[in-house]
Amino acid sequence: MGFELLCMASIALLFGLVVTFSGYRLFLFLLPIWGFFTGFVLGAQTIDFLFNTGLFATVTGWVVGFFVGLIFAVLAYLFYFLAVGIISFSLGYGATVAILAWIGLPSGFLLWLIAVIVGVALAVVVYMFNVQKYAIIVATAVGGTGMIIYTFLAVFNGAGAVSLLNNPVRMAIANSFGWLLFFLVVAGMGIAGQIMATRSFEAESYNRMSEM
Repeated sequence: MGFELLCMASIALLFGLVVTFSGYRLFLFLLPIWGFFTGFVLGAQTIDFLFNTGLFATVTGWVVGFFVGLIFAVLAYLFYFLAVGIISFSLGYGATVAILAWIGLPSGFLLWLIAVIVGVALAVVVYMFNVQKYAIIVATAVGGTGMIIYTFLAVFNGAGAVSLLNNPVRMAIANSFGWLLFFLVVAGMGIAGQIMATRSFEAESYNRMSEM
C-alpha cells in the first residue's frame, strides 16, 4: 500500500468512526456535507435508473448529481427543518435501494420509485412522531459504518468507487457475509453509544435565512 493511499484510508476510517459514534453532536457540521452527498448520489442514480445509462457513466449523471447535491447542501445549511428531512430521506432511500437490489430487484424506474416513496415517508414519520434526534443518530451511525466498510473494501479488495456506490451492501456480502455482521455490530454500537452520550444534549434548530 502506498503512503498516499495509507493516509487517505486512515483519514476516511477516522472520519467514519467519528461519524458513527459522534454523528449527532457533529450534526450541524455534517449538514452541508451530508446534503451534498445525498443529492449527488440521488441525482446520479435517478439518471441511471430512469435511462439505464450506468451510474456516473455519462456527463449528464455527473452534472445532475452535482447540481442536486449543491441544492441539498444549501437547503440543509439554511433550514434545520429541511436538513432533518434530507438526512431522514437519505436513510430511507439508501436502505431501500440497497435491500431491493440485494434481493434481486433490477435497477430501474420501479426500484427508484419505491426508494423515493420510502425516503419521503420516513421523513414524514420522523416529523410526525418528533423523533428527529433518533433519526439523525441512526442515519449517522449507519452512514459512518458504511464509510468504514467502503474504505476497507476499496483498499483491501480493490473495489471501484462506482460499484461501491451503486450497491455497497451486496458487494460487501459478496466478499464475505462477515461484513454484514460487522455492519450490524458497529452500527448498533454507534447508535447505542450516541444515545447514551447525548441524553442531556439536543441540537438547536435554526433558520439561517431569517437570521440573514
